[in-house]
Amino acid sequence: MMKTDEQYMRHALQLAHRAEQEGEVPVGAVLVKGNEIIAQGWNRPISGHDPTAHAEIQALREAGQRLGNYRLVETTLYVTLEPCIMCIGAILHARVQRLVYAASDPRAGAIHSVYTIPDDGKLNHTIEIAGGILAEECSGLLTNFFRARR
Repeated sequence: MMKTDEQYMRHALQLAHRAEQEGEVPVGAVLVKGNEIIAQGWNRPISGHDPTAHAEIQALREAGQRLGNYRLVETTLYVTLEPCIMCIGAILHARVQRLVYAASDPRAGAIHSVYTIPDDGKLNHTIEIAGGILAEECSGLLTNFFRARR
């Protein structure tokens, strides 16, 4: 059975909740190849003492190890928040085919909010992008997380 973008994003949202339970900013990511989840990640920079431990990076690292290759061709990455500059850089270097994200990030988003890195014609890889899948739920989770910490 083919799963939908919404079903994969719901899985990423569950991972975002896991990040929140660990005291991390609630962002989750799922990497799919051939209708199978091959890797997943959630934010862990605080617990891992690692500024690069964003959900997307965690999923890309796991997939690279699992596949034995840093090139993650013919994959789709689902993430609950628009990727930052670091993450879109890694996504592009990994040759991810498609990116699906939920909530926009007006402070650090590098897809369309603050920067539009994938639109730069100088890059040697292009990526299909879809935004807004479960945006309201994912955005609400982030809003409530930060509201509780103020």
